[in-house]
Amino acid sequence: MKKAFFVAVAMVCASASAAPFVWPAAWSADAPSAAKKGGELRLSTISDYKTMNPFTSAEAESIPGRLGTGTGLFTQDPRNDDFIPYMADKDPVVSNNGKRFVVTIRQGMKFSDGQEITADDWVTTAKIHMDKAVGSNSYSSFYLNDKPIKVTKLGKYQLQFDFPQVSSSALSRLSYTPWPDHVFGKVYNSGGAAAIKQMWTLNTPVNQIVSPGMWNVDSYRAGERTVFEKNAYWGEWNKDSAGNALPYLDKMSMRIVSDVNAGIAAFIAGQLDQIGASTADQLAQIRRAVDGGNLKAEILANVSPQASSTWITFNWNKASDPFKQKIFRDVRFRRAMSHLADRDAMVKLVYGGLGSPSYFSLYPVFEKAWAPAGVPRYEYNLDAATKLLAEMGFKKKDKDGYLVDAQGRRLEFNLSTNAGNNQREGLMRLFADTAKKVGVKVNAQPIDFNVLVNQLTSTGADRPFDAILLGLSNGANIWPFGVNVVPCSGNLHSYNTSGKCLTSQEQLMSKLYDQGDQELNIARRKTIAGQLLKVESELQPVVYLASPNYHVVYNSRLGGAYPRNLMDAYYTSRTQALTFIK
Repeated sequence: MKKAFFVAVAMVCASASAAPFVWPAAWSADAPSAAKKGGELRLSTISDYKTMNPFTSAEAESIPGRLGTGTGLFTQDPRNDDFIPYMADKDPVVSNNGKRFVVTIRQGMKFSDGQEITADDWVTTAKIHMDKAVGSNSYSSFYLNDKPIKVTKLGKYQLQFDFPQVSSSALSRLSYTPWPDHVFGKVYNSGGAAAIKQMWTLNTPVNQIVSPGMWNVDSYRAGERTVFEKNAYWGEWNKDSAGNALPYLDKMSMRIVSDVNAGIAAFIAGQLDQIGASTADQLAQIRRAVDGGNLKAEILANVSPQASSTWITFNWNKASDPFKQKIFRDVRFRRAMSHLADRDAMVKLVYGGLGSPSYFSLYPVFEKAWAPAGVPRYEYNLDAATKLLAEMGFKKKDKDGYLVDAQGRRLEFNLSTNAGNNQREGLMRLFADTAKKVGVKVNAQPIDFNVLVNQLTSTGADRPFDAILLGLSNGANIWPFGVNVVPCSGNLHSYNTSGKCLTSQEQLMSKLYDQGDQELNIARRKTIAGQLLKVESELQPVVYLASPNYHVVYNSRLGGAYPRNLMDAYYTSRTQALTFIK
């Protein structure tokens, strides 16, 4: 983290009155005088929502994620990566050798039901996330080396965060979304985790959903679309540089489309305002529509590498099939699978050449800064894959041309990805076709996204899948490794969710993760990152494939985009707060 901590021992007293947060004019290419109020931002997603519950949601695109837009005690400035006070009223007071943070909350903030946001909301939110029985996707964010971060209320507008150890990502960790204590606190205190998990389902009337952020749910139609309306109370403490309440927009909608291609078609038809184009063909389709005069849109290709990863994970917890479990836990098998991933072909055929091969959990947008030269890469090599599999005893082929061991057991597994994601389905088919060349039978299976997520996040000795092709997004650029991915206790430690390390390399990766997070000197932190990547690459717990480049595509009716120099896959192309309809 580039921002230096201000270290002191004195307590900060809650201010008598707190000014609103003013969104910097430099965060928009348009002046506030150009912004018009009203209108609807039209977006899309290929998977229907699973829940409205912020404590059980695990998907990157979710209703709670939308409700949490415009929250967090601190936020990063895209101009310099610094953390600046947001729901916090000022910089934190840091003591106890950098392990204690006293934060004063900005006064005057309200939930969408008009109730004031206070310290109780952060305390209750942390308590529920930290209850393992709840199953929160954010559980690991509240622990360091399996020790909890303690969140204490010092006053109505003052919080104390005590970290078990120094953390370079401290401001990021404590900037979680506060959910209403007056809604969740009573339920949790009386019914515990079981009661929390029953709250805010898709059948919950939308007028019972309470939002802390920019948006509130206006309507939900299963399989069709979700409409969000602006939270007027949010605008009371969020202003543009001219003093106008934000957001400028009245509504934002998420339309469910059958697949990525359907989303592109809807964008070209003028029915959507932004689209995540990821291939050369998609960009070409949009360009033809613009050049033909059928669409007015801005197209910025190859803005940056991507801030996400795509990978195949193999299930180490498959007690009902000891044969497959033994194979998946064998490092020679996983290295062989990495050798079977023709990443250059994936970039060429799936992304039209506009992408890059991936070998690490580190997102491509961070590789230049964080991945040192010389980290091992198990690149496409059919001979090397064949040799490794032969070492495991798969030397002969059956009558159908597939490898078998001495007992005649075929080397075969099922590989699933989410149906409708054309790029992931393409990656899956390419991998299956290449594996067949050396005699490995891969049964490619597109399935429902929510079913897939449930399989991936399942725990215990016998999880219900062989292999999954999926992706991850989100994360931070301060220490760009997932707190719920790298440590063995993380809920997205996808290959092994037994809760304990099964190999010495896993243990070392967990140790290096903690060491890197504790290191405040960025040069030394990058050295630790290189060591972690080396162990990860040699273990190959997950086989990373390829990622598209980040392209920015939006309908010309939208204003409020970042200046071009602030755009990248990490910060994206705009903030919704400053977006407007021209």
